[in-house]
Amino acid sequence: MKERDMTQPISVVTGAGSGIGAACARMLAERGHAVVLVGRRGDKLESVRASMTDPARHLAMPADVADCALAYGVIDRTIEAFGRIDALVLAAGGAPRATIDATTEAILEESFRTNAFGPAFMVTRAWPQFKAQRGGRVVFISTLGTSDPFPGFFAYAASKSAVESFTRSIKAEGQSIGVKAFSVSPGCVETAALRNNFPESVIPASRALAPEVIAEIAVACACGERDADHGSVILVPSP
Repeated sequence: MKERDMTQPISVVTGAGSGIGAACARMLAERGHAVVLVGRRGDKLESVRASMTDPARHLAMPADVADCALAYGVIDRTIEAFGRIDALVLAAGGAPRATIDATTEAILEESFRTNAFGPAFMVTRAWPQFKAQRGGRVVFISTLGTSDPFPGFFAYAASKSAVESFTRSIKAEGQSIGVKAFSVSPGCVETAALRNNFPESVIPASRALAPEVIAEIAVACACGERDADHGSVILVPSP
């Protein structure tokens, strides 16, 4: 990592190895942010980092943020490296698909740890830093499935509903210290996760949003361009 520019914003992006997270990381870099890329696979993170504007400015931190200790470690190492955190863009997610009668304890555990606990670990660990610096932004990637779930998303949709509730709580508690939160709630997005669950015969590519469409909105929130949407869920329907 090159010597730190004290004026540059610092953003942490989870799920940064692919899809929406990777697109967010690249766009934030283009806007002059130093980005901490977080995901389970270090090789994917390094590949994305190498494709970003000024790669030496950014850090790849392999971690499964569904693990509390690892999530806390990402926040602690970011503060140690940069001295602050201006935005959390929480794009990591998992969508195991199972009908209600096939939903197991393991599926519930996976869904809630990845989609709800992981983001909560990141926010709660960053909160003292946000308080100390009197500001910060949190952007969650949710899903339209919270209000209109596909069959088989009993666990996934419920776990994503949690981040929409986190958004409202952050608005309530963050008001006095300048912390803002947003949920970006897309329909179908053309990612590996989508295709793991649905072939093109079920959801054609023409009905799926490009990851960059969602990233543009998320990055605008992280950069302070959509503060009027603070505390709300931003709906982005499929074509």
